[in-house]
Amino acid sequence: MAEAFIVQAVRTAGARRNGALAGVHPADLGAVVLDALVGRSGVDPAAIDDVIVGCVTQAGEQSFAFGRNMVLASRLPVSVPAVTVDRQCGSSQQALHFALQAVMSGTQDIVIAAGAESMTRVPMGSNYRLHDKAGIGEGPWSKAICERFGVAGFNQFAAAQAIADKYRFDRRALDEYALGSHRRAARAIQEGAFKEEIVPVGCEAGIFRQDEGVRIDASLEAMATVKPILEGGTVTAANASQMTDGAAGLLVVSEAALKRFRLEPIARICNLTVTAGDPVMMLEEPIAATRRALKRSGMRLWDIDLFEVNEAFASIPLAWLAALDADPGKLNVNGGAIALGHPLGATGAKLMTTLIHALRARGQRYGLQAMCEGGGTANVTIVEAL
Repeated sequence: MAEAFIVQAVRTAGARRNGALAGVHPADLGAVVLDALVGRSGVDPAAIDDVIVGCVTQAGEQSFAFGRNMVLASRLPVSVPAVTVDRQCGSSQQALHFALQAVMSGTQDIVIAAGAESMTRVPMGSNYRLHDKAGIGEGPWSKAICERFGVAGFNQFAAAQAIADKYRFDRRALDEYALGSHRRAARAIQEGAFKEEIVPVGCEAGIFRQDEGVRIDASLEAMATVKPILEGGTVTAANASQMTDGAAGLLVVSEAALKRFRLEPIARICNLTVTAGDPVMMLEEPIAATRRALKRSGMRLWDIDLFEVNEAFASIPLAWLAALDADPGKLNVNGGAIALGHPLGATGAKLMTTLIHALRARGQRYGLQAMCEGGGTANVTIVEAL
């Protein structure tokens, strides 16, 4: 099977909900990333075979062929097609998988995998909550689904709390992990670790280019004052990911395209894995997905130099570390979603962008990215930096 290479990986800085990017239409936000990928690579934009875009809340400004609208808002020619993917929080990681599979199959040579989400302008869950308020339909889960699993619905907050309880993570353990995320992110910003991966975005306040959710003054004392999301629980907004506006993307090409356009690859893919498990416990599935990815790739956990495991909630990476006996010093070394934000459909591409740049900056070789997803699915990608 043919190999697939990544030649560019970029992201916008993450903006707080109602923050710096609140005035930017999500299609325009995504277009910034598309233009940067083409501009930095020098590839002929008319040669792009497809654009695959991850987006979770496909409603309002993120509806009606959102990926295509990103293309129309960009400098790409109208001849470039696009499609929108929803695998919940793993949407743009799955977009990357689809792009890689297209190139590896030999059916396409140049594909952009991207993601964009404005959690300010298109609030999380609005794609079904507005229907509920209007009395339209019975919601995303039919009575048959609920009866099968003995639930009234599926709840990520309950799942995060159940995982914390299962692995016996108390409030202090979750808050300590969250504090570490802020400290790592603050250090990365101070050291310029994100300089190469972030593309600036024009906004009402000027040019936005630095993640604004990082709390440099974060402390355990302040975190301890935040109320639990569920009564009597340990999961709080302080040890969970931040609602964020942002976009990210990667340019995937074949070996033939490398030669044709004289491109320099920055990474190649070693493994693509997706699994599914318990939809009630839902957020624990990255553990099983990681085990399968390692088995299929013939690699061992200690062969991997860096890990990016999405910090949807502190209990998720902590459980992943505990179950796999992984080295915490390799995990989310530049901070994670608790500090840098989680722009839903953009996060998969965002994490891969950060992972590739971190590997190259450190002169390291292999990275593994894992993502928990609503419904109990999980994507894992193993990449080799070049």
